[in-house]
Amino acid sequence: MAEFIKIYPENPNPKEIQKVIKVLKSGGLIIYPTDTVYGLGCDITNIKALERIAKIKGVKLEKSNFSFVCEDLSNLSDYVKQIDTTTFKILKRALPGPYTFVLPGSKNLPNPFKKRKTVGIRVPDNSIALAIVAALGNPIVSTSIRDEDDVLEYTTDPELILEKWDNLVDLVIDGGYGDNEASTIIDLSTETPEIIREGKGSLDIF
Repeated sequence: MAEFIKIYPENPNPKEIQKVIKVLKSGGLIIYPTDTVYGLGCDITNIKALERIAKIKGVKLEKSNFSFVCEDLSNLSDYVKQIDTTTFKILKRALPGPYTFVLPGSKNLPNPFKKRKTVGIRVPDNSIALAIVAALGNPIVSTSIRDEDDVLEYTTDPELILEKWDNLVDLVIDGGYGDNEASTIIDLSTETPEIIREGKGSLDIF
């Protein structure tokens, strides 16, 4: 049974955030709100938790396309090779926001991702998600929770999410209704930016 806690986005309660951190640090999986759809996440440093997420998604961890959710761009250099000024300006302009940027991975990637050439970086414009990452002190690895329903790709109601994921995760955060449109994915790992998926983030900013 997953724990279900309400956190208000206007002013995330530090006590509730600490409950989330406790779960993450003990290798637990959480479902949390972002500025797009609800995400399934775990501590980037916990291999067992990473393996659990990969198993739920039915993918091999080494080949997974999970994003790294960061508090800001300050720990970018931990996971990403040095990027040029133009790329950095794009990131500065777009983040925090509903974008996932694919960037060239560095040699410092956590062990399961060592062989990756690229990494997806996300800084969501959501106070709950950012408070979690800030309190944890390192990024969380994340993937959006999709629905098998063709009409509703993403569940937006936290109570329905709890119903569906109750036995798979350790904690579900009710941060209000989520969005039903995923992030826009832009590949900045080569010379020409490439749109991998058009989602909530507007392309006008580029």
